[in-house]
Amino acid sequence: MGRIKNSIGIALLAGAVLATASACGGAASATGSGQQTSPVAGASTGATAGSSAGASAGTSASATPTTSPTPTHPSGPPLQLDSITPASGTTVGVAMPISIVFTKAVATSARKAIEQHLEVTTSTPVTGAWHWFSSQRVDWRPQNYWKPGTKVQVVADLTDVGDGNGRYGTHSYTHDFTIGSDTETTVSVPGHSMKVYRNGALVKTMPIDAGSPSFPSWDGTMAITDKAKEVRMTSCSVGIACDKSDPNYYDLTLPWDVHLTFSGTYIHYSTGDPYPGHSYGSHGCVHLSLANAEWYYNYVKQGDPVTITGSPRGKAAGDNGYAAFNLSWSQWLAGSAAGATTTAAL
Repeated sequence: MGRIKNSIGIALLAGAVLATASACGGAASATGSGQQTSPVAGASTGATAGSSAGASAGTSASATPTTSPTPTHPSGPPLQLDSITPASGTTVGVAMPISIVFTKAVATSARKAIEQHLEVTTSTPVTGAWHWFSSQRVDWRPQNYWKPGTKVQVVADLTDVGDGNGRYGTHSYTHDFTIGSDTETTVSVPGHSMKVYRNGALVKTMPIDAGSPSFPSWDGTMAITDKAKEVRMTSCSVGIACDKSDPNYYDLTLPWDVHLTFSGTYIHYSTGDPYPGHSYGSHGCVHLSLANAEWYYNYVKQGDPVTITGSPRGKAAGDNGYAAFNLSWSQWLAGSAAGATTTAAL
């Protein structure tokens, strides 16, 4: 089977690279599928993912006539994937969904068949379901958090499967990943405090400053999307302020950045708020001291849940990053065409 790589713009593996991102807590919402991605193998750049398959009807398997029927494929342009997250071979946290983004829209009429060709198998049976956030993004999550140590495989067996808009799959894609430790973070906005737990035991309590009343942080549970050692954050990129004379203008490169939402929420250190714990010092991000920000950056991983409480902004949308657990199970199932299933064993 061919393998398609994850294409999230600020990847965990790119932690040493200077990333540019939307600023903290900006007003900009997630666009399109909610993902910030770059083209990957099998996308419209012309690159291929795995073995190629004839997309035109009547393509012969051999130039020599045989007694076997000649394989045919549906005619039409190829159905292609932009990304599958998490990347193969990674270890992720207990709140990490499987997220698949298509390069073109999938018709409502085709979504049940698509789901039925997206097979999730696990080392221990898990009840879960797919949920369509848009015509291009579908995520799978378990009913409750993953159990640490679970081995997961997702196979997108899309060969000859239609998207309802005239496109047909030409590949199968396989991703294998592992659920790591149960590392959970809670943030109290009014208490100016953040607690980190490992397998239910409190590991560390740290003072924080979250978003101001004018620029509040998101509430709810957000799985860590990625992290980077440095991120450039600008107020203009999210429409807060582009005029350098505006008191809300900023253009800063800041260290130890743990990314929560595609709209630009991070847990990190800020030079403008070096000693947090007493105020509302950000435009929506969560500020830590320099030492605590470095410790936290090195301690957590993609998919670890961060739950923020006490902010007036409300919960982040489920596709603003990987905030799948901001939806109740009934809300999640309402976005599925095929409904809940229990995974088969690996």
